[in-house]
Amino acid sequence: MDTAYTSSELMIINAARLLRDGDVVFVGVGIPNLACNLARRTHAPNLYMIYEAGVIGARPNRLPLSIGDPTLVSGAAAVCSMYDIFTLYLQRGNVDVGFLGGAQIDRFGNINATVIGDYAHPKVRLPGSGGSMEIAAWANRCYIMTPHQKRRFPERVDFHTSAGFLSGKGERQASGVRGKGPQAVVTNLGILEPDENGELILTALHAGATVEMARENTGWALKVAPSLRITEPPTAEELRILREELDPQGIYR
Repeated sequence: MDTAYTSSELMIINAARLLRDGDVVFVGVGIPNLACNLARRTHAPNLYMIYEAGVIGARPNRLPLSIGDPTLVSGAAAVCSMYDIFTLYLQRGNVDVGFLGGAQIDRFGNINATVIGDYAHPKVRLPGSGGSMEIAAWANRCYIMTPHQKRRFPERVDFHTSAGFLSGKGERQASGVRGKGPQAVVTNLGILEPDENGELILTALHAGATVEMARENTGWALKVAPSLRITEPPTAEELRILREELDPQGIYR
């Protein structure tokens, strides 16, 4: 098998490695879905996946194309309403991990998926929140996946769609939301994690990436952790599962 990998595959695999066996994960479609299903097929066989449409304990045999794909129901533990998913599971604290993405992620992990520019007269209008606002507030921890580009990492987002640490951990705690906020942002260059104040700092680089590359593609003065590490490259087995079992048509990879 060709062990060369794309930037998307690199992000998916490193995000999958953040998941723990037994985690209850709120899963969206796209690359977060691939990360969760990869984790379940490797180091986290007891991963418990919840989909927004109302599927609990999903075990899809093929790549779901949407949150309403019938493959999610086969073998699932339960099916309920979307209302029940958000109230009885997410808001009660029964979801360990939420996977998120967005057009902009700022210095304190706040996400914009609503507009680029002024809200009343935007340059670009984006899809909006969906369930991400609630997931960011109530999931016990959140992970974000996005390419590392300067336009995606402004110092301040143009619009607060989903709350990270707002202007710092103290403000998030004062807001009353229970979740711990974003615990890692996985990019094609490395991994950012919050410091003691909630500011995202560079804690890991992928092989071949440099601190200078990360700083050049970040809209604020990116700090670097004292113990900066290098991530392990994707294994042949991780790549095989992604390419042959999860996304053989390359829809998301």
